[in-house]
Amino acid sequence: MSTTIEKAHTLSEALPYIRRYHGKTMVVKYGGGAMKSDELCRQVIADVVLLSLVGIRVVVVHGGGPEINELLGKIGKEPRFINGLRYTDEETMEAVQMVLCGRIGKSLAQLIGDHGGKALSLSGADGRMLVAKKLAVDEDLGFVGELTEVNPEPINIALTGGYIPVISTVACGEEPGVMYNINADSAAARLAVAVGAEKLILLTDVRGILRDPKDETTLIPEVSLAQVDVLKKTGIITGGMIPKVECCAEVVKNGVPRAHILDGRVPHSILIELLSDQGIGTMICGR
Repeated sequence: MSTTIEKAHTLSEALPYIRRYHGKTMVVKYGGGAMKSDELCRQVIADVVLLSLVGIRVVVVHGGGPEINELLGKIGKEPRFINGLRYTDEETMEAVQMVLCGRIGKSLAQLIGDHGGKALSLSGADGRMLVAKKLAVDEDLGFVGELTEVNPEPINIALTGGYIPVISTVACGEEPGVMYNINADSAAARLAVAVGAEKLILLTDVRGILRDPKDETTLIPEVSLAQVDVLKKTGIITGGMIPKVECCAEVVKNGVPRAHILDGRVPHSILIELLSDQGIGTMICGR
């Protein structure tokens, strides 16, 4: 009986959050630890479908670095990274498109369908949703781009039709016949602003921002824009967390009320954050 009462309490606790977010758009960047386990993948997708069925509009933006590396290994090509960014020559760009636009995007769309949802697998090239130019850095990265234009119309059409858009981050080039590989966190951030999202959620493989990276009990649950620079200067936000936090800060500056960095390894982390009093991970907000 106690278990039944606990389940009823959980549903009751979720109700005001469902009411608050009904009709609102959430952009979920899906990658990191949540993609490493088939069971976690199914749980994430089931949670996304649940949110969609209760009237919350969800956009999924996905990565796929390990899968790209796996395909490159099969063709005898060694992945190469420069300052954390994938060097993308023509052959690597073909692998990026095959994995992101093909294998992962279609598999996620099918999995959403298997869980009772409706999905459309789209790339940033569809409808010129994402347009980019070559990323200007000191060392040539090949076909790595930075976004110059975001067109949310394909996403809005899908959402209006009751579909969950599943977006792979390949962009059209400003110049004809060229496509670019885009960082998935950056693309998710730009798309969140373009669709007027209520929240951006980055699923990763750490709990959030930690005061001590070696101690997961030192999680900082909430960070304001004013605190971001201080935490970077004091060395609390370092390494791979810097671009994630900068993406979150950028969307908040541009009108998205909240951005969250969640541990995708935690089962149902999205539901815990959105539909419970407990919350999880680190939230970046304007105040």
